[in-house]
Amino acid sequence: MTSPRSFLHYAAAVCGQVLRGPQGLLGALLLVLLAAAAPHSHAQGRFMTKEGRVTFFSTSIIEDIEAVNNATAALVDLTTNQFAFSVPIKQFTFKRTLMQEHFNENYMESDKFPRATFTGRFVDANLAGISAPGNHTVRAEGDLTLHGVTHRISVPATLEIKNGQLQAFANFNVAPADYNIEIPLLVRENIAKVVRIRVVLIADPVAGSGATRAAN
Repeated sequence: MTSPRSFLHYAAAVCGQVLRGPQGLLGALLLVLLAAAAPHSHAQGRFMTKEGRVTFFSTSIIEDIEAVNNATAALVDLTTNQFAFSVPIKQFTFKRTLMQEHFNENYMESDKFPRATFTGRFVDANLAGISAPGNHTVRAEGDLTLHGVTHRISVPATLEIKNGQLQAFANFNVAPADYNIEIPLLVRENIAKVVRIRVVLIADPVAGSGATRAAN
């Protein structure tokens, strides 16, 4: 059986690969998750999606900037408290095409760094009672890799099992400077020093989805 540490290292490596499309990425991550799972763990504890939503918002005295990404691949294993996310940078969409081009070419260098990843585990949480109605507050702790730079972060989040699906929500801040994202002097006043990130995840069970979603 793969250890939790091996899961994190291998999942991070797989997430970092440039794979063709979210289907290929999700399939690779799914193999990692299934390999790491205990033989007697319950299938309903493992959830996945390739359509997670990540939004970032930057506000300044000159201009507010917002972008949305609905192509985030994610795997969550509630039996081991582990998770792995991969966000394709080029899938962020902006209201203005020119702003999107600058984001990919000048700031994020998306051809060189095509994905952001977040792998780790939930701490300060008793997920044994996750099936109980209502939101469950947890803390997601792990390695966030963005623009080729990795930092250990801790993010407050809420989890809920509803209609057989895992619903997860999180809000946290990222400072572009911490990840060597350079903002040109000409537009530096247009970009906030701290960007607000929002994550909305609605994930289906890895196995037995027909039974677990019968309540829909």
